[in-house]
Amino acid sequence: MAILPAHQRPRIGLVGTGPWAARTHAPAIAAHAGVDFAGVWGRRPEAAAALAEASGTRAYEDLDDLLAECDAVAVALPPDVQAEVAVRAARAGRHLLLDKPLATTVGAAREVAEAAEGAGVASVVFCTLRFAPETARWIEERRAEGGWYVGEARWLGSLYGPGSASPYAESPWRREKGGLWDVGPHVLSVLLPILGEVTSLTAARGPEDTHHLILRHASGASSTATLTLGAPPAAAGAAITLHGTAGRAELPAWNGATEAYGHAVDALLAAARTGTPDPCDARFALRLTELLTEAEARAAGA
Repeated sequence: MAILPAHQRPRIGLVGTGPWAARTHAPAIAAHAGVDFAGVWGRRPEAAAALAEASGTRAYEDLDDLLAECDAVAVALPPDVQAEVAVRAARAGRHLLLDKPLATTVGAAREVAEAAEGAGVASVVFCTLRFAPETARWIEERRAEGGWYVGEARWLGSLYGPGSASPYAESPWRREKGGLWDVGPHVLSVLLPILGEVTSLTAARGPEDTHHLILRHASGASSTATLTLGAPPAAAGAAITLHGTAGRAELPAWNGATEAYGHAVDALLAAARTGTPDPCDARFALRLTELLTEAEARAAGA
């Protein structure tokens, strides 16, 4: 792996200028005491210029110019555009801080994972619950306890519910792929480290974009997940509950994405400096893409 020296202050560039980049990525990178915010590139130069000015950095008109000035790149783009940029950045020797889902096809996700491994660069995929301190600690404690029998997850988002005015509702890929692909990675990123690898799954459609998943895990436990972005606002909410020999455990509340993103930056730096892959890396995100693809196909045939 291309090891980042411990004494080197890393430079991180941001690729993407949408609401998620402006509200989470850019503020977290700008506020991080251990990195330099090298600059911003976006497919709309005027948006890149505005975000760079607001973040105290510079905009780049050419992606390769930004990559030349970075040790690592944070990507805030639609998943299949992200995959192309991530492969390009990895081959340029840049460590990768990516978003979920890694891609919406298994082939594209595998290309990212293999490019990162082939180039010897570190990768972290930002599944929020794996990096928010409250939930990350809970996941590790539950994993260490073991003995879980059943997991129950529901993530009822109201992004497309009546009266929603969220800026993320304008995202074409979210409109096309729905809650399965948008919030599904969050749920799976919690269930897999606690209950083990998924050995079988089935899925069915519900109202709007709702998907119901039933999973069997290598530990012998089973879990269910209900995922949507189209719930009525009064019905919205997220919860994950485990039942087992330790009793009942509820996923705690977390404080939002910006703090968690700062911890994801820390995780990327640790992986880049030690050569030890992060558990939530591109290879793990490839596995999530495989599971979501299978669930989508099974629900379509149900």
